[in-house]
Amino acid sequence: MDAAALTRTVTALDDQLFDAYNRCDLDAFAGYFSPTVEFYHDSGGATFDRDTVVANTRKYICHKVRRERVPGTLKVYPIKDFGAIEEGEHRFCEVATGNCEGSAKFVMIWQHKDGQWQLTRVLSYGHRALTQAEKAALETTGAR
Repeated sequence: MDAAALTRTVTALDDQLFDAYNRCDLDAFAGYFSPTVEFYHDSGGATFDRDTVVANTRKYICHKVRRERVPGTLKVYPIKDFGAIEEGEHRFCEVATGNCEGSAKFVMIWQHKDGQWQLTRVLSYGHRALTQAEKAALETTGAR
């Protein structure tokens, strides 16, 4: 797969993963993770299995927070005979108000095996509050 096709594939996977996350469709969401996924979150700690990732999403995210990828930040790199590295930035918005309050960086490792893509490692780090300038810029673009 060439670089452009890999980027399209991983971008589509990211869109599908976080569509399920934002809708709290946890059955679909779970399907994107290896049963032995390692998830490292700078403020939430480390988890080492899919069931815990899904349980934490149910407890802390569902119907509370929506994730948006920051446009222009997604980068994809191939991993020979394995899959891909995805990196970027995302922001988190409160479902109740629509206001985007925080952002973070992420790195996700996708494995392509037997025709299926699954996440084996996730790093979510650099969590911070959006600055007033970032919030103002979102308001001028119609986002919050």
